[in-house]
Amino acid sequence: MGFEHLGHTADVLIKAWGKSLEEAFEYAAKGMFEVITDTSKVEPRISVAIHVCGYDLENALYRWLEELLYYHDSRNLVFGRFKVSRIYEEVVNGEKQVCVDGVAEGEEFQHGKHEPRTVVKAVTYHEMKIWREGENWYITFVVDI
Repeated sequence: MGFEHLGHTADVLIKAWGKSLEEAFEYAAKGMFEVITDTSKVEPRISVAIHVCGYDLENALYRWLEELLYYHDSRNLVFGRFKVSRIYEEVVNGEKQVCVDGVAEGEEFQHGKHEPRTVVKAVTYHEMKIWREGENWYITFVVDI
């Protein structure tokens, strides 16, 4: 279980994996925030509940990561812990949606305590892929820096 940053020409390609789809989503978020700062120095002082739905699994991943990035950009929060309680399908107005329920824990970014790394401008669909191989789930996606 974990994540890694892979080579990419101008942006950052992130690969995440876990024993469950939920765990892979958690490591995808952690991989994105490791681009921003050293998450080991982020204390869980603030808890933010996240509920997002997308038209398919990739869109649900995109919305999960973008929502976390929204809290970083609008409230100056950095997160170090992520827990996705469930990923599920539901029908709303006759349309199938894939929803993610989770929590991110972190604190306000503080210079001196948190290392400023690279600004993540956006999550992209470039090279986005979600798949199961053997016992594990894998995710790849690119963040625009």
